[in-house]
Amino acid sequence: MLDTRGYTGPLIHNTNPLHLLETPVRDRITESYYWKEQCFALNAATLCDKAAQLTYIGGTYGQQKPTPFLCLLFKLLQLLPEREIVMLYLQQREFKYLTALAAFFVRLTFEAKEVYKVLEPLLGDWRKLRRRTREGGWRVDWMDQFVDDLLVKDRVCATSLRKLPNRMILEDLGQLEVRVSPLGDEIEEIDREEDGEDKSGRSEEDEVQEINGHDNMHVVDDENSDVSD
Repeated sequence: MLDTRGYTGPLIHNTNPLHLLETPVRDRITESYYWKEQCFALNAATLCDKAAQLTYIGGTYGQQKPTPFLCLLFKLLQLLPEREIVMLYLQQREFKYLTALAAFFVRLTFEAKEVYKVLEPLLGDWRKLRRRTREGGWRVDWMDQFVDDLLVKDRVCATSLRKLPNRMILEDLGQLEVRVSPLGDEIEEIDREEDGEDKSGRSEEDEVQEINGHDNMHVVDDENSDVSD
């Protein structure tokens, strides 16, 4: 399968899609028990069922053993399902690890502007994910953090990622619209509050100190009145 001499299938970024994973990783995947027993006869439909059974994300761990997540990513690169199927994987809400798998596939195979358009909505997805670490341990991750890693890092889950052009460059070229942060309203409110403090020259701390000063004056007045009595 990995002998690409005479390969005539579709190319992704001008290369055999299986080569989007590095040779040592490919070799470990195809030698793994999970690949041989669970991935051999999968198609786009049955892969969806298999991905629904995933319980964590990750690349390789321990003695460079590939995770089922990475094996299924490799199978997706072999199958190259239609875009509509990938989007169904991505947008369904029942199986979060299937969403994560589709997001990884999009990052590897789609053109840069499509990567931003398709993955950025997931930056508002705060579902928890379990991740298998390289040492073989576990840690908690979140979908939005995983997608952010796909957008900004050069390597994720034992996989080197093709460098994305800066988003602002694509905006300047008219390929992307300016992204509006979902936190925009909150940031504007904070800015307005800070501007109000600057204009009045008074901060919340100043107001607290003033209140405390008034309280101290009342205490002194009460003490003086007691002495007079």
